[in-house]
Amino acid sequence: MAQRSAISRERMVRQLSDHGIRHPAVLQAMRSVPRERFVEEALQAKAYDDSALPIGEKQTISQPWIVARMAELTDPDGKGRVLEVGTGSGYHAAVLAGLFELVYTVERSP
Repeated sequence: MAQRSAISRERMVRQLSDHGIRHPAVLQAMRSVPRERFVEEALQAKAYDDSALPIGEKQTISQPWIVARMAELTDPDGKGRVLEVGTGSGYHAAVLAGLFELVYTVERSP
């Protein structure tokens, strides 16, 4: 499964690049974070599809392109702090952790 996930993650990063994501650190952060760990086991085979997936509590994990684009718009340089409101699954926070010194994130659902 780990090998398949790594291949799927690399395919996802190529698709992100093909769709305009250019920031090298963002692409590396997306490559580094195993998205399948942030979704239910039954959905892990779809973890690297460019689609939102349900995570419970009437919430979804955002599609990879949206996560990458939001991260890219912050113009990360490996320094500084960022606040994320709406942690959800924690996937976006994990991506941001590869781009900033400190990530604060809050979620209304326990």
